[in-house]
Amino acid sequence: MRLNDLDERIVHALAEDARRSYADIGDLVGLSAPAVKRRVDRLRTEGAITGFTVRVDPAALGWETEGFIELFCRHNTSPEDIRRGLSRYPEVVSASTVTGDADAVVQVFASDMRHFERVLERIAGEPFVERTKSVLVLSPLLRRFSSGAPA
Repeated sequence: MRLNDLDERIVHALAEDARRSYADIGDLVGLSAPAVKRRVDRLRTEGAITGFTVRVDPAALGWETEGFIELFCRHNTSPEDIRRGLSRYPEVVSASTVTGDADAVVQVFASDMRHFERVLERIAGEPFVERTKSVLVLSPLLRRFSSGAPA
């Protein structure tokens, strides 16, 4: 499904703040609140919008230990299985399938080394995970978007 310009503007407004009112979005895109609601309902029905979530600044939670986990998955693990399994972990701020030996790379924030280790152990215990390899970030050198996944 390809979104038209108006739908894209509505989705971008919701991505910036999922709690934004339909009236506020309508002011941004030039529609009435009921018209925005109808479009959002249609986008949800058609699967363009799959849900609403909250993004949290890991530092606000005291999660300043950052690491990356490479996942090596069991045969026939789909990207959707990986996404579904990882979505239960609030410490996971991004996850992507990748080329190379690993099947996916996961970015994790934790309060300290022990917390990171617990998250790593839980992820490694997921039924689709065969093994993991992890690295910790010493100093972030360049970031072009917030520490979570880009909107």
